[in-house]
Amino acid sequence: MQLNTRHSGLEDGPARLRSALEHPADWALFLDIDGTLVDIADGPHAVRVESGLPQQLVQLAGRLDGALALVTGRRVDWIDANFGPHLFPAAGLHGVERRRAAGDLERAAVAPALVAVRNDLARRTAQMSGVVLEDKGPAVALHFRQAPEREQAVRDMMAMAQKVMGQGWTLQHGKMVIELRPANADKGSALKAFMSEQPFKGRRAIAIGDDVTDEEMFKVVNARDGLSIRVCETEAPTVATARIASPAALRALIAELGA
Repeated sequence: MQLNTRHSGLEDGPARLRSALEHPADWALFLDIDGTLVDIADGPHAVRVESGLPQQLVQLAGRLDGALALVTGRRVDWIDANFGPHLFPAAGLHGVERRRAAGDLERAAVAPALVAVRNDLARRTAQMSGVVLEDKGPAVALHFRQAPEREQAVRDMMAMAQKVMGQGWTLQHGKMVIELRPANADKGSALKAFMSEQPFKGRRAIAIGDDVTDEEMFKVVNARDGLSIRVCETEAPTVATARIASPAALRALIAELGA
């Protein structure tokens, strides 16, 4: 993906967010999860959601009259298990799944060919210490955070898996992870869909994320005169216009703004 990126001069994200939410009725908030709301962990199953975070998000959503959605590579079922009991509007699997504010959930079927591909990847990675296969139902991902030296091998396997699946499938590259998923959705298209519906419709969007997977959201937000914020300790190539230093800094801000 080619990005018209900026490498320096990102604005103060906390200050911009505080200023925007002085007028909460004007804004809708879209939040990534891994590396944004929660700290990156060694593997997908090691991620921990801070105990008070879900309720703080509920309180912040209340200030926004419900115009807060979680937009993630995780499945919606995982969101509910870790952020429940409140059922947030959510886009899972980068938009392949989406739950509207009204509560109805669009799910994707598992392609029969993907089952065979996933089983083959599981067999091939079983002896690759540090490479973790994540079964996402309608998608599959390989994580190599614990084995960075295996990156090229993972890239080669996933490129072959995409070739087997054929047209309509794409590889999503993230931080030490490569995911094979349907190509008919991304976080940007999910954000657009939310913005066409209540309670998001008619508001300006704020998108906060930490990875290349969030850049599509940032581009949509920027085109609509919104606020795009990258979570990064040091400035990184991004189309985002502002920066927050870490997930911990964002969590503290959410607690403050939702109080």
